[in-house]
Amino acid sequence: MNTSESLLAESARSGKPIGVGIIGLGAHGGWAERSHLPALRAVPGYELRALSASSKQSAERSGQKHGVPSAFGTAAELVACDEVDLVVVAVKVPHHRELVRTALSAGKSVLCEWPLGNGLAEAEEMARLARGRAVPTVVGLQARSHPALAHARHLVADGYVGEVLSTTVVGSGGAWGATVGPGDHYVLDAANGATLLTIPFSHALDGLASVLGEPEELRIQLVSRRTSAVDTESGRPVPMTAADQVVASGRLPGGAVATFHYRGGVSRGTNFRWEINGTEGDLVLTAPIGHPQLSPLTLEGGRGTSTALTPMTVPESYVRVPRLEPRADASAYAVAHAYRQFLEDLREGTSRVPDFAHGVARHRSIASAIAAA
Repeated sequence: MNTSESLLAESARSGKPIGVGIIGLGAHGGWAERSHLPALRAVPGYELRALSASSKQSAERSGQKHGVPSAFGTAAELVACDEVDLVVVAVKVPHHRELVRTALSAGKSVLCEWPLGNGLAEAEEMARLARGRAVPTVVGLQARSHPALAHARHLVADGYVGEVLSTTVVGSGGAWGATVGPGDHYVLDAANGATLLTIPFSHALDGLASVLGEPEELRIQLVSRRTSAVDTESGRPVPMTAADQVVASGRLPGGAVATFHYRGGVSRGTNFRWEINGTEGDLVLTAPIGHPQLSPLTLEGGRGTSTALTPMTVPESYVRVPRLEPRADASAYAVAHAYRQFLEDLREGTSRVPDFAHGVARHRSIASAIAAA
């Protein structure tokens, strides 16, 4: 949607800070605490004013720990708060639909973590409701906001590699391997929608599309080589219905070949490597884990007569949140840049941050690629 038409955009252009309420900000090191909390504190123009948790007591503990003035035991109370302009939904995937509906029904803008819905149908429903409410939305596909990917995108556009011939992504999911922590069982159940396919693979796919264009004729195959993982605390096996191998191939605009292989667990070799190979040169992005959306990314390149890769420094012009360090603050780094871009979208009437419509398109591209395999 055109963000310039919203009341939130009017407020942002006036210089008023955007009041944020986070659903799912706990006191025990969850995703919102590791990413959204430091991101919001690093980007001028936002104020974290409220949070909600699973109970009033839990919310109050979290509010005291993080210094958040309003702590609610229910999402309904949070979205009803007049001080909240933007609701961040940072909970497990099966709860996204209900909480997003609650926020949109209150007329609030929403940032929802990825996956947007537990499947395409839920995502489409949320996007329809958001259009009906005419409020700006954001979906948490933040890899494309990472400065390293933004730099790579411009390098490719400027002809650094010449004509792109092929691109290859290899990644490890971390989870979906031989072991599972006691609090992570839910990702092993495919019915919960938080899988190797929907999380690290989909983030990587969206990041690749932001640099090289949306793959055409994409096909995705899911394979289950492991059917269980061992709980690290109890030592007991836990059933795994989510696939632990994702293999995909397709073509990019212009005919270049794209291939992906994501595997569960952690590799002793490569955990993330993305090569872009062209007629004039090569670009390579690597990371210690297969989640480009939350990992420090290293960019290397070589072209012309050079026979080796050399490290490439991301220019300062791409670093829009200088308060954070790409390695020390890796979980929050791309998230913070997405918040920064959303603020600029609101002020300038642009639409560079992925919204719910983009989230639906990503859900649909994955569903179509599986059906085509």
